[in-house]
Amino acid sequence: MTEDEKQIRGVVDQWLSATKAGNIETVLSLMTDDIVFLVAGQPPFGKEEFRQNSAEHADKSLEFDGTSDIREIKVLGDHAYIINWLTIEMKPEGAERMNLSGYTLSIFRKENDKWLLARDANFVAPDK
Repeated sequence: MTEDEKQIRGVVDQWLSATKAGNIETVLSLMTDDIVFLVAGQPPFGKEEFRQNSAEHADKSLEFDGTSDIREIKVLGDHAYIINWLTIEMKPEGAERMNLSGYTLSIFRKENDKWLLARDANFVAPDK
């Protein structure tokens, strides 16, 4: 495994840890300013919408845990992509626990010797 691959895996791990801890600023620091998220049923959105959505939920108690299983990783110069299987367990305050899983296709860009998430297509859905 190359150093770049290790660093990208570290970004994914840090993202999950920061989300679990409710540390939105750390999560935001792991993405490019021009990031684009693609999620089924929603128009594409960027960093500011991600920040706003996170702020709306910040005052609510949310239990979160997630695991990542990177199935493929490819580094191409200052860009890289991963195919990742995510398993997520969430419990918003006053709601039932939700278990979700699915693939993501994520594109990273290296900026100032740091790998950042630049594009993310998320196919995570509720488990049946």
